[in-house]
Amino acid sequence: MAHHRAPDTKREQFRRYLEKAGVVDSLTSVLVALYEQPERPSNALEFVKQHLGAAGQTSADTEALQQEVIDLRQRCARLEEENKDLKTRLQRYEPVSGDGATAE
Repeated sequence: MAHHRAPDTKREQFRRYLEKAGVVDSLTSVLVALYEQPERPSNALEFVKQHLGAAGQTSADTEALQQEVIDLRQRCARLEEENKDLKTRLQRYEPVSGDGATAE
C-alpha cells in the first residue's frame, strides 16, 4: 500500500509547485481565452503559444518598461529644453538675417 501512495505524494508536490510558479493560472487563463473565442482558431496550439507568451510577460516586466518610458520622456523633455536654450543663446551671436531666414 505504501508503494502506491508515493506517486500520489509526488504528483501532489508537483501540482503545488506548478500552482506556486503561476503555471496553473497562466494555462487556465489561456484555455479560458481559447474557450471564449467566437470562432475556434484553426491552429489551437499556435493560439496557446501566443497567449502563453503574452501571459509570460510578468507584471514586473511591464512595470520596468513603464518606468523606462517615463524616464525617457523626462529625458526627452530635458533635452528639448536644453535645445531651446542653446538655440536662444546661439541667436544672440548669429542675429536673424534681414530676409526672414531664421535659425529655426
